[in-house]
Amino acid sequence: MNERIALLRRDAQEEASRFPALLARAEHLAGTVLLGEHGRRRAGMGDDFWQYRPLRPGDTYRSIDWRRSGRGDEQFVREREWQIAQSVQLWVDGGASMRFASDKDLPSKAERARLVALATAILLIRGGERVGFTGWSLPPRNGDVQVLRLAEALSEDGGEEYSEPEARGMIPHARALFVSDFLGDLDPVEAALTKAADRGVRGVLCQVLDPSEESFPFKGRTVFESVGGTLAHETLKASDLRDRYLDRLHARKDRLAQLSRLTGWQYLCHHTSDSAQSALLWVYRAMDGGHG
Repeated sequence: MNERIALLRRDAQEEASRFPALLARAEHLAGTVLLGEHGRRRAGMGDDFWQYRPLRPGDTYRSIDWRRSGRGDEQFVREREWQIAQSVQLWVDGGASMRFASDKDLPSKAERARLVALATAILLIRGGERVGFTGWSLPPRNGDVQVLRLAEALSEDGGEEYSEPEARGMIPHARALFVSDFLGDLDPVEAALTKAADRGVRGVLCQVLDPSEESFPFKGRTVFESVGGTLAHETLKASDLRDRYLDRLHARKDRLAQLSRLTGWQYLCHHTSDSAQSALLWVYRAMDGGHG
């Protein structure tokens, strides 16, 4: 009984340690990126003071701040900050295939996907945007509490081999980020992007791959088994499969890129051997470039 309790306690501690570790890494990664245009303070309808600027043609006399203008010969307008936040929705693949890593020194695809997604969310929330998941489990909100909710949810693994994007509850004219290896059936991905495009949602497809999935370094007798254990294939000459595999992978990446172009999204293929910062910068700038 004592041994069982000890095992339960160990498992509970491991589980409890996962999302604070993810949160700490994501906070650190986000801290390496300077806030750019996304989340910048913008002039517009709002209550909070932003800045004074000189009077320009087209401005009304009612907009002049006479107290500030009285300090000199120039007339100034008091601008207020734009307060309409953008909603950003995330889908991060939790399928078993994402738990693959070809080397102990590399992060799994899931670890990298969660890290980049959460760091992106932190930057967006710091910039005043609302971030949540697609579907209805965690609607877009802002604030530090929402970051904690996202970190906790992203620490959970799914049971299926390949996960399908959740396209329900897409908010019209929102932004979105889908992160996956996209090695499963692409039809649900196409359906999700089409549905998103119909609602005016634009976003980023970030494909995360292990470097071995790009190079196919296998030779001789090899048993290929899925991470979830539901698929297996044995071959005596793995090198004979290399060209066919690479052709199919290239075709898959081309389809993802084409789907992105057709629906107004942007596509990135990121490898876990590359820095997480490079992926975060690309995704963040891509999200910013489409900010409406």
